[in-house]
This record gives sequence, structure tokens and C-alpha cells, in this order.
Amino acid sequence: MTILPMLQAAADAGVASPRGLMAVGAGLGAGLAVIGAGIGIGRIGGQAVEGMARQPEAAGRIQTAALIFAALIEGVALFGAVIAFQIQGKL
Repeated sequence: MTILPMLQAAADAGVASPRGLMAVGAGLGAGLAVIGAGIGIGRIGGQAVEGMARQPEAAGRIQTAALIFAALIEGVALFGAVIAFQIQGKL
């Protein structure tokens, strides 16, 4: 794997100045926020389609709820990514 030497180099740079470790932390934070949002929105979509297949008469309500939940998840992910990049800008 090539990520381990990169993390070690960032940690070594962090000894002299904490800027390297902040960059690694910001990248990991933003990445985890986006990955979590992708998984959450994927599960919402899958479960919504399954619910619509089981009860076609409730498809409109399920679709509306799924869109609202997806928007909330996306908002939280964007907030997490913005906070991670703001942390990177410190120091």
C-alpha cells in the first residue's frame, strides 16, 4: 500500500510543524464525511425503491420522504467537509 509511507511522511512533517498532521486529519475527515453520506443516500434509495415495490399506492409519500432525508444527509456531509477544510486552514 502506498498510503502508509505518505502518512508517515506527513507525521514526520508534523513533528516540525503540526501543519502536516492537520492536512491528514482534514483529508480523512472530509473523506469520511463524503463516504458516510454516499452510503446513507444509497441505503435510502434502495429502501425507498423496495418500499415502493411493496406498496405502490404509497410511492408518492415514500419518494417525498426519501428526498427530504437525502437532502438532510447531504447537508450534514457538506457541513462535515467544510469543517474539515476549515481545520486544515488553522495555524
